[in-house]
Amino acid sequence: MAKVLSINISEKKGVIKTPIKEGIFIEEHGLKDDAHAGKWHRQVSLLAQESIDKMIKMGISDLDAGKFAENITTEGIVLHELPVGTRLKIGETVQEVTQIGKECHKGCAIKNQVGTCIMPTEGIFTRIIKGGVIIEGDSIEIL
Repeated sequence: MAKVLSINISEKKGVIKTPIKEGIFIEEHGLKDDAHAGKWHRQVSLLAQESIDKMIKMGISDLDAGKFAENITTEGIVLHELPVGTRLKIGETVQEVTQIGKECHKGCAIKNQVGTCIMPTEGIFTRIIKGGVIIEGDSIEIL
């Protein structure tokens, strides 16, 4: 079963996000009080623990949730294989996949340390179709 491992937030862009127990996700905006929220196509970022585990195997040991600045850390779902337009029910929310991967910003700490990063190929972005609360452990369902 696919589920939410962590919800992560930051007040500024370009920094590691801090895990929180639950997040309020606002329709057509994103995670309340998160720096990346707003009226655009990348309101929420998701990254699978399975992807993070690949980086751990490459020798980075201190990778906690939020280190890749993802809003939601997932388990049990291959995010980067979901087609753009896929809708996901996560907690009380409905989210639509809008983008797979992204260009890494210059000076990415992880890319500098290991020479590669998973967010550009395996992280995904969604917009909030229906707002609501997401709590650690909530299930993720493909609609």
